[in-house]
Amino acid sequence: MRIPALAAVAISAVLLAGCSGGDEPSAPAAQAPAADAGAPASQQSEKPTDTALSEDTEAICAQASRTSNEFGKTFAEDYQLLIRAAAEGREAKAKAQEKVTRDLQNFSFALLDMSKLAADPAVKKALGTMGAQVTALKGDVTKVDEKKLADLHTVLDKACGRG
Repeated sequence: MRIPALAAVAISAVLLAGCSGGDEPSAPAAQAPAADAGAPASQQSEKPTDTALSEDTEAICAQASRTSNEFGKTFAEDYQLLIRAAAEGREAKAKAQEKVTRDLQNFSFALLDMSKLAADPAVKKALGTMGAQVTALKGDVTKVDEKKLADLHTVLDKACGRG
């Protein structure tokens, strides 16, 4: 379980970095503590970035939309992977299921992480609800269909003032 969690953290960091150019300067600061052994300096450099991002509802909504759209593509690929793997045997099917479960966990983590950053109550609630719904799938893509994905997008669009 630790590896998927680390992968989710890494993916979330990459997704959030694409959302705000302000995240890039914090990367060198995160490396500085290794030389200085001063973790508080790293935390101080990250906190203003998170605060700025939390106040930028438009950036969070844009990032959440990109994340959701990317998951839609990943979902389609994963579904096809499961179909192919079923014909290839038990081991292939197990590996495919691990990937699908990990992808769902990553998506859920990203949504929940963005919900923690969002200052806007409607966006925070929408992202939290979406994350909880994806978490509840527990890796079972048979519970997901185009309508469910569209419903998730609609919730986000409405909270972000686009629907």
